[in-house]
Amino acid sequence: MKTTVASENIPIKLWLDDIEEGALQQARNLANLPFAFHHIAIMADAHFGYGMPIGGVLATEDVVIPNGVGVDIGCGVCAVKTSIDTVETKMLRDIRSAIRKTIPTGFKHHEDRRSKALMPKNGVAREMKIVSREYDNALRQLGTLGGCNHFIEIQRGNDNHIWIMIHSGSRNLGYKVAGYYNTAAMKLNRKWKSPVNPKWQLAYLPLNSEIGWSYMQEMEYCVEFALGNRLHMLQQVEDIFQSYCTTISFSPPINIAHNYAAREQHYGKDLVIHRKGATRAYPGERGIIPGSQGASSFIVEGRGNTESFCSCSHGAGRKLGRKQAQRSLQLQQEVALLEKQGILHSIRSRKDLDEAPGAYKDIEEVIENQADLVDVIDTLQPLAVIKG
Repeated sequence: MKTTVASENIPIKLWLDDIEEGALQQARNLANLPFAFHHIAIMADAHFGYGMPIGGVLATEDVVIPNGVGVDIGCGVCAVKTSIDTVETKMLRDIRSAIRKTIPTGFKHHEDRRSKALMPKNGVAREMKIVSREYDNALRQLGTLGGCNHFIEIQRGNDNHIWIMIHSGSRNLGYKVAGYYNTAAMKLNRKWKSPVNPKWQLAYLPLNSEIGWSYMQEMEYCVEFALGNRLHMLQQVEDIFQSYCTTISFSPPINIAHNYAAREQHYGKDLVIHRKGATRAYPGERGIIPGSQGASSFIVEGRGNTESFCSCSHGAGRKLGRKQAQRSLQLQQEVALLEKQGILHSIRSRKDLDEAPGAYKDIEEVIENQADLVDVIDTLQPLAVIKG
């Protein structure tokens, strides 16, 4: 931990020195919520978000905040180590091209429905109002990447073995669930004359209410859907690799989510832990901290630090907003940096600069700042990148 802010109702513990004022003010808002517990934890990759900073960890008693999870419920990363340690540039190009043809990106979905067997196994209860309504659309969204910072990367580990890494979430299903329950929370908070300032965008739902219980149920379904989405894409990528490498095998996938709320016990209390752009890091738990498309990603193992509510960063974190990056970064400079490293990147024009390496914080510094939260197990270098 780098520093503690002690000016609010509960402390704010920070794992970075350079937090922007907007994100710090959002952390102050969290610390002044009447139901926030013990302290607020702000991870090393934190930056300004909607209501709650990305890279924030909030513990609450008896309530859940939809904006403390965000709109891409269950967004996360999975990674698989392959048995191969050699991949030539031409094969990389061919594999990347095949992935683009197979997996829809951006706003695109599959034209046909995926199998229901790939959906979360707990079924859809009648109480899941939004999931039930969106279920048919979700069958077409399953196995799609999305846009913004979602990616598929082919990487090389410390021992030269090739890895596959996928970052994606719950697609439009999670967006619809998040929007419905945040709107409901705002209306109810106005009706209850909630002490929470509506400008903070942190409307809450009591866990012991029907709507609070329904949100948790639908949110948890979206977390499982996001996992299913990543695993379906992973299977498609593995199939493509097998068409080029007949003797290849794959390790069991590592999977983490970084946008969700979970019932956990900390400091002897039953709590709801909101991780918005933060990853769980219990003792010995394997996790993934990806960098930008021009920087390393890390396989890590949690140290179970109670001060972070057993959490760590979910990535490098943005240092420039999307439009700011498109305006201020130099296209030729960013492309030259990637091509110098031999990375098959995804920057084609100025509009792609929002995902250029220069838009992100230094991942090495981010990892260093959380040495008390995780141990690095493997370092992965990007070779080829697919983005929406």
